[in-house]
Amino acid sequence: MSTVASSPLLKLHPEDNIAIARNSVAENQECAISENESVTARESIDLGHKVAIQPIAKGERIRKFGQVIGFATCDIQPGDWIHSHNLEAGELSLDYAFSSDVPAPPEPVTGRTFMGYRRPNGKAATRNYLAIISTVNCSATASKYIARELAQTSLADYPNIDGIIPLVHKGGCAMQYDGEDHHQLMRTLGGFAKHPNIGAYVILGLGCETGQGSFLSDNEGLVQLQNLKEPDPMEPLVLNIQDIGGIRKTVDYVSGLLKDYLPKVNDVIREPIPVSELILGTECGGSDGNSGVTANPALGIASDLLVAHGATSILGETSEIYGGEHLLTRRAITPEVGQDLIDRIKWWEDYTGKFGVVIDNNPSPGNKRGGLTTIYEKSLGAIAKGGSTALQAVYRFAEPVTEKGFVIMDTPGYDPASVTGMVAGGANVVCFTTGRGSCFGCKPVPSIKIATNTPMFERMQDDMDLDAGRILNGTSVEEVGREIFELIIEVASGKKTKSEAQGIGDEEFCPWSIGPVL
Repeated sequence: MSTVASSPLLKLHPEDNIAIARNSVAENQECAISENESVTARESIDLGHKVAIQPIAKGERIRKFGQVIGFATCDIQPGDWIHSHNLEAGELSLDYAFSSDVPAPPEPVTGRTFMGYRRPNGKAATRNYLAIISTVNCSATASKYIARELAQTSLADYPNIDGIIPLVHKGGCAMQYDGEDHHQLMRTLGGFAKHPNIGAYVILGLGCETGQGSFLSDNEGLVQLQNLKEPDPMEPLVLNIQDIGGIRKTVDYVSGLLKDYLPKVNDVIREPIPVSELILGTECGGSDGNSGVTANPALGIASDLLVAHGATSILGETSEIYGGEHLLTRRAITPEVGQDLIDRIKWWEDYTGKFGVVIDNNPSPGNKRGGLTTIYEKSLGAIAKGGSTALQAVYRFAEPVTEKGFVIMDTPGYDPASVTGMVAGGANVVCFTTGRGSCFGCKPVPSIKIATNTPMFERMQDDMDLDAGRILNGTSVEEVGREIFELIIEVASGKKTKSEAQGIGDEEFCPWSIGPVL
C-alpha cells in the first residue's frame, strides 16, 4: 500500500485546501497528502474532522469537495485543525445555471424484480400493516389502546401481517381551518392511508377537532379499505370517539372491527414485481464529517442504479440542500424544475427569518462533534445521496410522487418529519445514512441503516445494516453502492432490517407542522 493510501488524511478534490481525517491523527504526526505533499498536524485531529493543508488567510474561502464550505475567521496555518473556532458560513453567491449540465439518461436496465405484494389498485407494497390513523392528539391514546388490544390477538395465525401500527401525533387542532398547515396534515395522513404498505386502516378522531376525519376523507379521495381484495363498503371509514361514547367503547368497537379484517389483510402473497416500482426515500441523520465521503455518495450510486432500472429516488431535507442547491439546479431537467427548488429555498429563508433563525443553525452538536462545521459543508455531503442523474421534479411535503427518476421533496432536516413526508409521498423503502449512530425505524416502511464509519458500525451492530466506512480503507464507493442496491431489493422482498428486528418505528410518525399553533 502506498504512503498516500495508508495516510490518515484524505484530500477529496484537487482544489481543496483542507483534508479530512479518515483515522484519528496525533499532534505532530506527519501525514502524506499526495506523493509529493505532506502536512504535520499542529494538534490532534479526530476522525471526520478537517485539517489545513496550506496557509489560509483570514476571510479566505475554505474548500471541501471542491466547493466552498465557509470562510476563515483568522489566519490558519498548515496542520491546524479547522472547525467552528476558525471557520464560519458567511455569505455565498451561487450561480444556479439552470439546466446547464443535464446528464444523459442512464442506460436502461430491465428484467430485475423484487418479491412484493401487488395491491388490488395496482400499487406495489414491500410490507403489510394494519393501521389506526389518528386525526388529532386527542384520539392518540385510544389509537394506542386499540393497537395494544389487537396485539394481544395472536398474529402468529396471520404470518403475512407485519404488525399493527397506531399512527399518532401531537397536532390536528389549533390551526387555521382549510389553511396551509391543515392541508399539509391532511396530505400526510391521506398519504399513509393510501400507502400500499397499509393493508387496511381506520381513521379515528375525537369529533370536535379542526382536522376532521370527514375533511381528510373527502379532500384526499380516500377509498374504503382500498388495499383489501374484498373491501366491505358498509363499514365506516371515519370514526369519532365522541360519537361512539368514549374511550372504552371506542377501543372495544374498533378492536372488534379490525379483528374481523385480520384474515382479509393476511390474504396476500409475495410475487415478482419490477424494480421500477420501488420508490426510495433517502435520509441522513446524526451525520459526521465522513457522511459526504462514504455512505452518502455510496447511496448516490444505489440511487443511480435504481433510476437506471426505472425506479424513483427521493432526496429530502431542503434545509440540508442549502448551499449546495446550485449543483442540483444544473441537473434540473428543465429550468422550471430548477426554479421550483430555488422557490423552496427562498421559502425556507423567509420561514426561518420570521423566527430570527438562520439555516446555518442546522448542524447539531452531534454533527459538529463528528466533524461538520457549517450548513454548506453538511449540505454538500447530504446531496450526494441523490446520485448523478437528472432532477426530474420538486414536490411539496407529502405530495404523491408520480415522476420516475431522481426527485426532491421539500422536507425539514428533522429526520422523523422528513421521512414521514417521503413515506406519505409513496416511498416504500428508506435508506438512512448515519455517522453518529441514529436509531431509526419508520413503520410501515423498512428503514435500512448505513454507517459512515467502521468504529460506529462495530459499536452499534444491532442497529446498523451496512458498513460504508470500509470506503475510508480502500473499498470503492461503487462497490458499496452496489451492495446498498442489492440490499434494497432484499429488504423490499421481505428481509427484515435491524430496526424492524427491534420493533422500532411506532414513535417516528411525525407530520410536519409549519404553524402557527392558535
